Amino acid sequence: MSIKAYFVDFYGTIVHEDGEVIKKITDIICKTGRVEDPSEVGAFWWKDFQTMFMNSYGDSFETQRALEERSLVHTLERFGSDADAKELSGMMFAHWVAPPIFEDSKEFFEKSPLPVYVVSNIDTADILQAIAFHGLKPAGVITSEDARSYKPRRELFVQALQKFGLKPDEVVHIGDSLSSDVKGATEVGIRALWLNRFGKTVPKGVESITGLLDAFVALGLEE
Repeated sequence: MSIKAYFVDFYGTIVHEDGEVIKKITDIICKTGRVEDPSEVGAFWWKDFQTMFMNSYGDSFETQRALEERSLVHTLERFGSDADAKELSGMMFAHWVAPPIFEDSKEFFEKSPLPVYVVSNIDTADILQAIAFHGLKPAGVITSEDARSYKPRRELFVQALQKFGLKPDEVVHIGDSLSSDVKGATEVGIRALWLNRFGKTVPKGVESITGLLDAFVALGLEE
């Protein structure tokens, strides 16, 4: 079966993740709370968020904004910070709707000989605003909010296939996360390309690329 489309993750793949914003928020918590080891703040916040995130699906689904804000409240409480949770959350949300874009992303969209569908673990309104901010024109967009489920769970991938009229062996999924993108896509029979922009060790059996344009080479679609 020939490949008919790309599925592409968004944050960390097309645009930058919110790591710099998270660092700024963590610094604020350290300055306003009782923190002995700054690394404990990020570790607690991430673990708390991930616990809620992994249990958010179906009838228990909550948006990324809700999960992030609640995990931040828990983190402020844990470290005795009197910082304003809504103000700090606003810093994250501002990044989500206007994130810096990777240099090769626009060229990837412009030159792709196949339709490019965005498949993302994010709230619908935020990603549509970010896509418009950069003037990108994907063939379609589907989010965790649409599927009421987050990658690596299968629901988002399955719904994407159904919505766009594709079969697993007609799609290649590109993403920067081994746990969400590669694992999630592979488990529903979709070929996955791990976008390894920063030279990390490639696990055995994982097909990797170092930039988005390499996806054309991987499929023999280069000019």
